[in-house]
Amino acid sequence: MRFTGYSYPWDVVDSPGFTDRAAELGVDEVAVALSYHSARAATPWSLGRTALHARYAALYRPIREDAWLGARLRPSAPDWLVWTDAGGEAVRMLAKAGVPAAGWVVLTHNSRLGIAYPELAVQNCFGEPYQWALCPSSAEVREFAATLAAEAVRDLELTSVVLEACGQLGALHQCHHEKTDAVWSPATARLLSVCCCAACAQRWTAAGANPAEVRSRLRNGVHRLIRDGDLSAAGTPADPPADLPEQLASLLLACRQAGTDQLRADVVAACRRELGDGVRIVLHGSVDPWATGALPALTPAAARNVDGLDSVVLPCWQPGPATVSSVREARALLPSRVGVGAYVTAVGASSLPDPAGYVTELARAGADRLHLYHLGLAGPARWGDMLATAAGARTMHPGGHHDKGHAL
Repeated sequence: MRFTGYSYPWDVVDSPGFTDRAAELGVDEVAVALSYHSARAATPWSLGRTALHARYAALYRPIREDAWLGARLRPSAPDWLVWTDAGGEAVRMLAKAGVPAAGWVVLTHNSRLGIAYPELAVQNCFGEPYQWALCPSSAEVREFAATLAAEAVRDLELTSVVLEACGQLGALHQCHHEKTDAVWSPATARLLSVCCCAACAQRWTAAGANPAEVRSRLRNGVHRLIRDGDLSAAGTPADPPADLPEQLASLLLACRQAGTDQLRADVVAACRRELGDGVRIVLHGSVDPWATGALPALTPAAARNVDGLDSVVLPCWQPGPATVSSVREARALLPSRVGVGAYVTAVGASSLPDPAGYVTELARAGADRLHLYHLGLAGPARWGDMLATAAGARTMHPGGHHDKGHAL
């Protein structure tokens, strides 16, 4: 299996021994966050602190005025770091150590811009903007994302570009002291994640729907679910949202997918202009057609590989039959030339009971890439889990066959 480990720029440039640990794991590449959302990130390998607070979404590359001239939407520089090009420094440090680097770019997840320009944010049927989520239906958002991606990877030697939040985010999001966890059922969250912003409403109108009637139907559905509970809990992920006629659900999904496809095409084209055709394009995604978030739904156009994708990375943080099934579904859905990546975490609430066995199970279901989270967040106490997960990846051929003497 091809093996990608994830990191933040400060993990590489400010944690002793990072490149040695990456080499010990045997990664094929380290994905460095070049553009990332706000976070409070633990720094268990640091000798001088325990966490770094990235207070807002930032571009960890130089912000060139020429690239953003006249743009309302523009990235912010991280004032919590001393490096003006932390992402570039990390990539160059990895190259000096002989470790290939991927550029990890987060696109539509930006609370600072969502607060400043709520009209460009995802909006639910109650008129509430989701300030953490820029809506891909807006041409201004797509232009911002394309420029952001191009500026993030500019002048760097990269093996891959990993695209996170390349689509729409929704209702479920970890805000400060989040108090909605477990309140909304999956069906309620699905309805609350249908974006009702002006740009999306224009798409509905063009497709023959009345935006006011759509919003009303969505609100009624949310109220019904809150009052009576989720009666469709036994449904499959591909089921349309509760309380929506199939024709309307198909129209809403098609409009969302159109924005996602335009966003992805613009971003990929921008990356190709900067890096050429040789760089791999890796897309974080989900086989659930209604999924929103950092790994949004894989659209039919993406599945047909119109953008020349190298691979799609699926959320595999929760071991179990549903996760393995999603890998199997993705392998059947995608062309054989497009790889299936399994996104596995070593920083969950509890350790994986059998990391190598879990990787083997995912490989047998069709995964041929391992994406391991996170080389900086997983500290010394979790290093055994990291090594075991890496060992599982190194002993698997594509297709799930063991080869104890083979390492990619």
